[in-house]
Amino acid sequence: MSIVIASTDIDATSGIDDATAYPETDAASPAFFTGPTADFFSYQDLLSPEEQQLVAQARAVFEREIRPVVAEHWNNATFPFEIIPVLTSLNLVELCARGNNFLLHGFMTLELSRVDASISTFVGVHSGLFAAAIAQLGTDDQRERYLDDAVSLRKIGAFALTEPEHGSDVSRNMETTATRSGSNWTLNGVKRWIGSGTFAANVLVWARDTADDQIKGFIVDATLPGYTAEAIENKIALRIVQNATITLDNVVVAERDRLPGASSFRDTNRLLTNSRVWVGWQTVGLQFAAYDHALRYALERQQFGKPIASFQLVQEKLVRILENATTSLGTMVRIAQLQQAGTLRPEHAALAKASSSARMRESVALGRSVFGGNGISTDFGMARVFADAEALYTYEGSYEINTLVVGRAITGISAFQ
Repeated sequence: MSIVIASTDIDATSGIDDATAYPETDAASPAFFTGPTADFFSYQDLLSPEEQQLVAQARAVFEREIRPVVAEHWNNATFPFEIIPVLTSLNLVELCARGNNFLLHGFMTLELSRVDASISTFVGVHSGLFAAAIAQLGTDDQRERYLDDAVSLRKIGAFALTEPEHGSDVSRNMETTATRSGSNWTLNGVKRWIGSGTFAANVLVWARDTADDQIKGFIVDATLPGYTAEAIENKIALRIVQNATITLDNVVVAERDRLPGASSFRDTNRLLTNSRVWVGWQTVGLQFAAYDHALRYALERQQFGKPIASFQLVQEKLVRILENATTSLGTMVRIAQLQQAGTLRPEHAALAKASSSARMRESVALGRSVFGGNGISTDFGMARVFADAEALYTYEGSYEINTLVVGRAITGISAFQ
């Protein structure tokens, strides 16, 4: 598969001409910080020169087209639909859904998360869960009917697994049901925390078959009778992501829209293993963002007549962020190599997600502390990074659950039943 970036009139090797403010709401601010990179060991050199150019071009697009709009949308908890053509031009969905180049996709995820975690989550759910499920578990007919629209982002997809009362234990206690009658299935239940659920055209709903008690997947048209979606309000993280509570009241879905490759939760877990990987890359992106924001602020902020970057305690915080980011990036690079070799196991992904998210949580806290009181104002991008990290720490398997997945792998004993 070839990845082609549409013409954007952007010189990827030049400094970013970003209207984003610093504080982010001040349009008179200089360009966003493009100083020393957090890729301290130059892991990106493992990409081919052509792939590095693709990443550089994507970074320039993210900085110019996405960074200037996200602060206002984050504050207002609205979604910037105007950036969808920008995302389409980068072919990010196809790169993820086809799964041909895991390291390149990882760096793309890092760079998008570095600019905004919400937009990265939107892309990840649509491509890594919805489109990838159809690509890997669907029929030729389903791929023909749904994938072109998904890859082009003409129709947005969502992934409905979590329920109001079941998150970590949803595999064993899923309450949403699917009952077959002839060539149709009737779905009943409630799903919660469904990203893009308020505006997705198609939703991949996971339900328990009342006949064999196994988990199966269904592509559900959001306009079907009995389907409703209600936005979840008052979030403190990923405010741009339009999470929804979805209710299915006798929603009838044709057999042709059941994923045949998903006959049990084990099949679903294959998708979740890869989704934990892209969230791991997101955690690296947020650590890069924390480093960018904190280093720029430390160099510009004057106290006692000199930059706060000259103080030992501030330098120690900056280096700790760099340590965490570098260690996490090294882990994710190795995970991508395992994916490429076809040897990645669920416990590998679980350890990567757990360890990187724990380091991320420390990194964003350190970055916020560099800002002092300004660190709690969303006029400064660091506050958004700090808040968004809490969602990444929890979703696609909480730190605790991922830790216990690894514990089960190394001891042979499950700590949860």
